[in-house]
Formats: sequence, structure tokens, C-alpha cells
Amino acid sequence: MGDQETRAALDRHWAASAAGDQDAEHEIYHDDAITDYPQSGERIHGRRDLQALRSHHPAKLTFTVRRILGSGDLWITEYVMDYDGQPTYVVSVMEFRDGKVALETQYFADPFAPPAWRATWVNAMPSS
Repeated sequence: MGDQETRAALDRHWAASAAGDQDAEHEIYHDDAITDYPQSGERIHGRRDLQALRSHHPAKLTFTVRRILGSGDLWITEYVMDYDGQPTYVVSVMEFRDGKVALETQYFADPFAPPAWRATWVNAMPSS
């Protein structure tokens, strides 16, 4: 699979995620894909368990993709996931094998107020 096809598959994946289409969202994964959540120390084995976990999420989720970068078998997506009105910044690192995701690592970060001590050297980021 070339980069254009992989990018199109990622666009479909994130659009399906945002729309709550569980079947289309998980087409991108190998049956034996592994998904890691390093902050909680969890590993999900297989597309079926990943889809089941996500379909039972208790919060209403929305997604806004900020950017997708990658080539070959390594792709990174930065996005904002909104949990019932609370934004969480997410980085998804996807490693592909034979055109499907074999390993995904997701990093989650909650927003925080900037400390006053560095105000001299920073500016506010534009809203996305």
C-alpha cells in the first residue's frame, strides 16, 4: 500500500471514529493488532477486543484531527478527543503491516494552565 492509500485509510478511520461508526473505524486494524495505552499500562490484543472496548466507552466522544504525518509503515495522528465536553490531547502512533495497523500506541494528555514564570517567553497558541 502506498502513502496515498494509507492516508486515505487513515482519513476514513478518523472520520468513522468521529461519526461513531464502530465497524468502519476498526477496518484499518489487523485481526491480531495490538493497541497500547502507556499512561495506564494497558495493552489491548486484537481488533475484536479493541472494538468492544471502544464501543462500551461511557462518555460521549468527539474527535478533531489536528494533523496526520507519516510515510511507509509509520503514521502519527495528533487529535483532540472531547470527553463529555472535556478536551484531551491525543497522539496516535500507528505501525502498519501489509496495509493494516499492526501496532498502535496512544498517548493522552489533559490540558493545563501555563505557569506564570514562563510568560515572558511564550505566546498563546491560536485556536484550532
